[in-house]
Amino acid sequence: MTTILALPGDGIGPEIMAAARRLLAQVGNFEIDERLVGGASIEANGTALTGEVLDACRSADAVLLAAVGGPRWDSTDPAAARPEQGLLGLRKGLGLFANLRPVRPRPALLDSSPLKRECIEGTDLLVVRELTGGIYFGERGRSGASAFDTCVYSEGEIERIARVAFRLARRKVTSVDKANILDTSRLWREVAERIAAEHRELEFEHLLVDNAAMQLVSRPASFDVILTENMFGDILSDEAAMLTGSLGMLPSASLGEDGPGLFEPVHGSAPDIAGSGRANPLAMFGSVALMLRFGLGMEREAAAVEAAMDSALESGLRTQDLGGSASTAEATEAVLAAL
Repeated sequence: MTTILALPGDGIGPEIMAAARRLLAQVGNFEIDERLVGGASIEANGTALTGEVLDACRSADAVLLAAVGGPRWDSTDPAAARPEQGLLGLRKGLGLFANLRPVRPRPALLDSSPLKRECIEGTDLLVVRELTGGIYFGERGRSGASAFDTCVYSEGEIERIARVAFRLARRKVTSVDKANILDTSRLWREVAERIAAEHRELEFEHLLVDNAAMQLVSRPASFDVILTENMFGDILSDEAAMLTGSLGMLPSASLGEDGPGLFEPVHGSAPDIAGSGRANPLAMFGSVALMLRFGLGMEREAAAVEAAMDSALESGLRTQDLGGSASTAEATEAVLAAL
């Protein structure tokens, strides 16, 4: 039987994970192994990710994560355990280097975006973000009144993420960097050009990250696949999320060379609404669809989940972040009924 390692995490995480488990029960027959991660694991075990949980993730067919973090664990002490260390530990421990964040405004929500309908119509893009290199993983430290974070990339790291982007592209790859300033970006550009030369059937362009941020809101429908490094991808994918009307609508997948992938909504743990029943479960449902497609090879079921989400929204489903009043439970019921 297919085993899914479920990590509810913190804040609204347990609520949207419960909704995801109801969805999975209707889609197929899965064995769900639920474990602690993030702040919940810090409270129970003193660390955001235990070796036992990481081993269980490695043995599963796919890993589904809800959310980690919250003000309870905020600290400026670099030695303090932080929930986000659990997520970074999962990425590193599972060898996940490619983060996929699809952005397709749902037809029923075109007027929910802060951008005009005519600007976002036809948008269907994929941000391919490198996950294990860059400034998030470079040497860092503090000395007196100074601090430093080092951005490092190797040719091999850039090449493997570029190959993912070109494999998934339908018509064009846009490589985003800051090559006018950064040496790591100049190397990124060189390697991206080399991989692009192997894919003459696809359009290819470079954009500096500041220009990309501007064009993402001025002409989003012109993008197909956006290839970028870790920090730039983190920022641009959150910006792109607003094209959909809410960060609560954006799913993601993190993949490696082999082994299980990690699937999670892009939004955070939203501690301000935790326990209120107001969390939007749709990004979590979208992450389930990505898990079915990229993690378990269940394309028909993935498409069915996505179609059910569209149908529920066309029928008027709106959670509070989308300007409506539907609760987590009501949103879940609407999608399950459509499915």
